[in-house]
Amino acid sequence: MKLNEVIREPEQLNALALAYMGDGVLDMYVRYRLISQGQVRPNKLHKEATKYVSAKSQARVLRQLMDDGFLTDSEVSVVKRGRNAKSGTIPKNTDGATYRYSTAYEALIGFLYVTEEESRMDEIIAKSFAIIERKEEENG
Repeated sequence: MKLNEVIREPEQLNALALAYMGDGVLDMYVRYRLISQGQVRPNKLHKEATKYVSAKSQARVLRQLMDDGFLTDSEVSVVKRGRNAKSGTIPKNTDGATYRYSTAYEALIGFLYVTEEESRMDEIIAKSFAIIERKEEENG
C-alpha cells in the first residue's frame, strides 16, 4: 500500500533511508504471516515476530540468499550500499558485522518497495521466511 506520493530517484536514496523503509515493510509482512497462521495472542505474536526480524536472522537470511546466487546484480549493489552505510550506532545485543548485514537486508527490501518491484520483493521475503522457518525446525 502506498499513498500518491512518488519517490523520485530511488536509486539515489540513502541506504539507511531504504533500510528504514524496509524495516517497516518487513514488519508488516511478518505480522500478516503470523496472524494468518492463527497466532493472535499479543505476547506470542511479539515473541514469534522476533524470530523473523532480529538482526541475527536477517543477516543469516541475506548471507544465504547471496551464497545461493538468488540476488540479481542490481540487488547485490543495493545490499553493498546497505552493508557499508554508517549508522553511527550498533545495538549492544549484536556485533557490527551482523548489524551491517541486517541493515543491508532491510535496505534491499526497502529498495524493492520504493521501486515498486512487489513481485520480486514477495519472492525474496517468501524465500527468507522459508530459510528462517527451516532453521527453526532444525533447532526444534
